[in-house]
Amino acid sequence: MGESKVATLLLWIFFTSCSAAKVVSLSEIEIEAELKRLNKPAVKTIKSEDGDIIDCVDIYKQPAFDHPALKNHTIRTVPDFLLKSQNSKTIKSSDSEPEVFQTWQKSGSCPEGTVPIRRILKEDLLRASSLQRFGRKPPAVFKNATKPFNLNFINPNESKIYVPENRSAAYLVTMGYNYIGAEGDINVWNPHVQLSDDFTTAQIWLKTGNGGDFESVESGWTKDSYKTTGCFDLVCSGFVQTASTAVLGASIEPISSRYGQQYDFNFGIFWDDSGNWWLKIKHDVPVGYWPAELLGNLRHSATLVEWGGQVFSEQVKKSPHTQTSMGSGEFANGLWGDACFINNVRIKDYSLQLKYPEFVSTHADEPYCYNSLNYMKTYGQEPVFYFGGPGQRPPYCS
Repeated sequence: MGESKVATLLLWIFFTSCSAAKVVSLSEIEIEAELKRLNKPAVKTIKSEDGDIIDCVDIYKQPAFDHPALKNHTIRTVPDFLLKSQNSKTIKSSDSEPEVFQTWQKSGSCPEGTVPIRRILKEDLLRASSLQRFGRKPPAVFKNATKPFNLNFINPNESKIYVPENRSAAYLVTMGYNYIGAEGDINVWNPHVQLSDDFTTAQIWLKTGNGGDFESVESGWTKDSYKTTGCFDLVCSGFVQTASTAVLGASIEPISSRYGQQYDFNFGIFWDDSGNWWLKIKHDVPVGYWPAELLGNLRHSATLVEWGGQVFSEQVKKSPHTQTSMGSGEFANGLWGDACFINNVRIKDYSLQLKYPEFVSTHADEPYCYNSLNYMKTYGQEPVFYFGGPGQRPPYCS
């Protein structure tokens, strides 16, 4: 995706036990075979004005069912609690979400019983270093060292966060309970991406475990140069889409401008009684779910929730540092209209109430490159979480 493209809708499920991709050369025969495997037969095709081709695919022929564990899977019914907004206390933070929230929707819609999927093109595969790597989020690289981290209610000797070497994050975090949902209204920007394999995200993470042995489900928006850096969409089989109105990996609009209009987008991830995790957007649009069959401990609950941003690059935590930015590309201290924010931060636990977390803390892996700030304008009001930064900024982040 070139610089003219805006932020895109993302999701992924990530197990850190994944092995690194094997690099192979790309032949015409291999490329054509992979395109045939990835692109499912379309009931209807929509050409978007931004250049994307959207295929409306029979819901039972979507990529999810390529996964061996889902061979006999029956699509689940959307839980009743997802069909309406659970958040009775929301703070107006920016302009209303527009009727059209993805560019392709201007050009048509998919019929009932189908799901819209962005078509993978030959040029997409040619930008990948290997067919095995295409559509896969690069594995996190952990070193033996751990980075101490503590919340004010946890013994710091018992709370270690293992920080990957090829990612830099700035986030708000809560832990210490069993969580069965989380949401937030994420400010939408179009950040700069420098290197071909870099990506930058604004998202929500729900995790269980830590270090090199954790599971997570994640969603939000991303900007990456060639759409080849992760399971940001349905390329990786496993996620079962149910909505005919949203394309994972397609552009979101409108986007915010510095000191101008601000736009945010509601994302929520919620557990159901069968152990599935549902992605919901715009407060009341269920997109689909990560099936319990693919999960370990996460099928019961999450033990940690994070809201914020992440930059992947081989040039984070090194010199020269990547110039790929996070959020708006401005530091959290810039606040409203300057920095990227997440408002209406919420968790859901076994009380079944959607509420602001009881304990939170902020963290930034590289605070001179990307930072975070939970800002309360007036005492007693709910804070707004800000995060982001430009990346390379000599001499502080060089």
